[in-house]
Formats: sequence, C-alpha cells, structure tokens
Amino acid sequence: MTYGETLRTALEALRGHRLRSALTVLGILIGIAAVILTVGLGQGAQAQVRDQISKLGSNLLIVAPGSTTSASGVRGGRGSSSTLTVADADALGDDGVAPDVTAVAAVSTSSQSLTAGTTNWTANVVGTTPSWAQVRARTLSSGRFLTDDDVAQSRPVAVLGPTTATELFGGRGAVGQSVTVNGSTFTVVGVLQAIGSTTGTDEDDQAVVPRTTYATRVAGSTTRAAVSTIYLQATSQETLTAAYQEANALLQTRHGVTAAAADFTLSSQQSLISTATATDRTLTVLLAGVAGISLLVGALGIGNMMLVSVSERVREIGLRKALGATPAAVRRQFLVEASALGLSGGVAGVLLALVGAAVLPVLLDQPVTVSVAAAATAVGVSLLIGVVAGVYPASRAARLAPIDALRNE
Repeated sequence: MTYGETLRTALEALRGHRLRSALTVLGILIGIAAVILTVGLGQGAQAQVRDQISKLGSNLLIVAPGSTTSASGVRGGRGSSSTLTVADADALGDDGVAPDVTAVAAVSTSSQSLTAGTTNWTANVVGTTPSWAQVRARTLSSGRFLTDDDVAQSRPVAVLGPTTATELFGGRGAVGQSVTVNGSTFTVVGVLQAIGSTTGTDEDDQAVVPRTTYATRVAGSTTRAAVSTIYLQATSQETLTAAYQEANALLQTRHGVTAAAADFTLSSQQSLISTATATDRTLTVLLAGVAGISLLVGALGIGNMMLVSVSERVREIGLRKALGATPAAVRRQFLVEASALGLSGGVAGVLLALVGAAVLPVLLDQPVTVSVAAAATAVGVSLLIGVVAGVYPASRAARLAPIDALRNE
C-alpha cells in the first residue's frame, strides 16, 4: 500500500466516525489554544512592562538615597534620607571619573497644588536640570525645555506634562500662560509630548522647573544641595553594566561607605525589568502547565479512540493481512489516523488562539503576543501527540494474527 493510499484510507476511516473524531480533535484543540493564549498573555504582559520601563529613559540608571533611622530606632523606607547631593551628580557627570555615563540629571520632587486662574490641579513638581529631557528620553509637543541659564538665574519657568496642561488650561495653549505653585508664579515655556503611564505612574502629569527655582520657591529650602533622585544615562546598552560599576564605586568613595552599608541604592533598567517581569514569568509557567494538562487529556483521548478503532476493525485488519498487508503497513495505517487527528486539532487550536489574541485585548485590556514560532511549535507538538498516542494502538493492530482476526466476531 502506497503512502497516498494509506492517507486516503485513514481519512475515510475518520470520516466514517465524524462525531467521535470531532470530539477527539476538540480535546487537542482546547489544549493547544489554551497553551498558546496563556503563554501569549504572559509574553504580552512582560512586553508591556518592558515598554513602560523603557519610557523612563534609555540606558537608564537610577540612584536613590537610603533610609533614615529616628532617635527612637524607627527606620524609614528607602529614599527617606537626604544622602544624595548636587555635588554627587556633578561628580557622576565627570567624564574622567565615569566615562561610560553620558548624561546626569539630579531631581527633587514633591506633590504640589498648581493654580491657573480659577482652576487648580495637584501634580508632581520636578526640580531638575536641562539634561533631564535627554536622560528621561522626553520630547516637547510645543514650546521649549529648560536651559542652563534658567537654572543659573533661578528663573520661575515651568514645562508641563500634557495631562497637567489639559487639566489647568483645557483646550487653550499652555505656553505663555502662568501657573501658581506654593505662592510663586511660574511662566509655562513648554509642554511635554505624551508618553502615558510607566510602572503605575502617570508621567504626563507633572511640572518640570529649574532645580534652583524649586529649592527656593517650591521646597522653601535655604540649601540647594540635597536631591531626591539622580538619573544617569549610560553611553549605550552595552556599557550599562560598566556605568553601573563606575557610579557605584564613585558614590561609595564619596560617601565613605561600603557596599554592605551603602546609604544609597543604584538600580539599572535591566534590573527593573527583571524584577517587574519575574512574577509575570512565574504565573505564565504555572498557567501554561495547567493548560498543558488539557493537552495530556487530549492525547489520552486520541489513544482511547484509536484503541476502540482497533477493536472495532479486527476483522478488517485480518482481511488486510490475509491479502498480503505487512505489519508495517497496518501500523502505518493507524499511525496516520492518529497523526491526522493530532494535526487537525493543532491547526484548529492555532486558529482559535489567533481569534482569542484579537478578542482578549479588547475584553481584558491586556496585550496578547502570539508569534509565528509559537504557532508552528504548537502544530508540531499536536502532531507529535497524535503520533505518540497512536503508537500503542497501531502496534497492537500490527501484532494481530490474520487467522485470529478473521475468527473474531
């Protein structure tokens, strides 16, 4: 019997029991679709986290101050102390000390009420330097950004995020308008381009002002030395680790501390991504394992159907052998039937997964990533499941003696 005849005979046998074949295929279909969608949801969530963290800036390092301890022994959280200074930021910007750091932006932030006429809105006010726009990869939709002269002259100017500008001025142009912060009037000189939320924070809802102006007019501080965060930009993704080591060593030396007793924390963009995606990755593996159980059930369904098929077709098998069919031909016959069931379930499962990938983001507001490689792998796995599930029934059919098979009632 040729391979073409074997395939034709196998398909005819499956069509002869349409309902049973359809129910068997359904088990594989559900399993394949569940695994693809589960992994797709996990990969989509991880990609979303990476995208959000990338919005913080490119090749980014974040230096935050350590914690404080009160006289009664109560320890504050990370970032509660004032161990970082403008001098630290200036030292990190020295090419001779940190050659793999291309830009530095010292930042001080606080939540403030902004007033424009009769409208008020509470937003984060950020005191920083002109390099902030480069380090944080922000562009302007209108106006200009802060300049070195604004910082040197402590000018009362502000660059608003698009959310803040909309809340304060509605559809009117914000550039040239005035806002009041902590009793001081600031002139809006620019509006940032929208980037959306990053790690749960609306990066479009803020007002950026010169660091020196922030210290005197917003924070009401007589000192301009302390900062709440220092953002660093490495020269490239490849030098991010080197920049991390240079910044870490420099700050330890300046603060006179060891790594074990450091009064600051240094985080890289990659470490933020790894931490943020760890939970998503664990849940993806767990859910994919659960979905994989349905594939096992589908494989058992194919094996069960093929065993039933062998039992029902004992006389047919005996007749084929009596007419000269070899055990290999009989074995191939049933393996092709099992493989056809697995392959049909795999293809149908991929199609269902593609439909789900288009519908679920709308229903769950969560991206689903389905790659061509994943779909191809799923089809291959389903075909393998069909072959493995059909091995025993096919071998059992091949071992039947012709005379015993023909005597079977």
